Amino acid sequence: MLTQDQIQFYQQKGYLAVEDVIPADLLADLRRVTDEFVEKSRSVTKHTEAFDLEPGHTPENPRLRRIKSPGNQHAIYDQAMRHPDILDIVGQLVGDGIRQNGHKLNMKYPKFGSPVQWHQDWAFYPHTNDDLLAVGIALDDMTTENACMMIIPGSHKGRIYDHHQDGAFIGGVTEPDFKTDGEVPVEVKAGGISIHHARILHGSTLNKSDKPRRLFLIQYCALDAWPILGITEWDEFNACILRGEPIHQPRMTSVPIRIPRPYGERSGSIYEVQSVMDKPLYR
Repeated sequence: MLTQDQIQFYQQKGYLAVEDVIPADLLADLRRVTDEFVEKSRSVTKHTEAFDLEPGHTPENPRLRRIKSPGNQHAIYDQAMRHPDILDIVGQLVGDGIRQNGHKLNMKYPKFGSPVQWHQDWAFYPHTNDDLLAVGIALDDMTTENACMMIIPGSHKGRIYDHHQDGAFIGGVTEPDFKTDGEVPVEVKAGGISIHHARILHGSTLNKSDKPRRLFLIQYCALDAWPILGITEWDEFNACILRGEPIHQPRMTSVPIRIPRPYGERSGSIYEVQSVMDKPLYR
């Protein structure tokens, strides 16, 4: 559980790093299964429903940069997503009713791991209120050397930046005057978790180190936060509830919103969507 000081820090700064959350045996299983998926990726040559590949991926030199919806791919990821210690922490920040609204495992292997350009998660999926956050389970130590997440503290209280280019949504901040002044690293050891608010500005550079940086990211939201763009089939929507019961009344608050439409020329993962940016900060 979080202390009151940690809760206040998150509310003020929009992020948090919490050490020693994942038990050693679960961490070992997550690493083992992730290694197995990397081996499986040797058999594919293009993106699939499960795999997002780095440029230069080959059977001899697999470069898997993302496992898509890992909780749907293997039970160990689903177990981690539902871990009671994580849900207890999330509940302290968004309330007792919790829904997951997406998950992925981003991998930056030594000497290549793709960058993620500066963005706000909220730009991708605005909701009726902003009690949304992402938890990152660190499979490896996350440090500045191996391209940990960078964030701008307090930016979750500000405006939503434009993520459009030539009128199309491309998943990264495109405003010419955007600066990353005040950015800080979110460092956490393997087995710990990072937490960041859906509206906070964040990104990460290439991994130029000789150490991997694998981060299992899970998006959680308050049960009464409903997606502005609508819900999926009713039963599927409610199947994402991790704590609480289905409700029919979303909570509406005054939050800034930009609609992530129309889509740009590239679709798929954030790496693909951002690949058409004219002026990326990370190269």
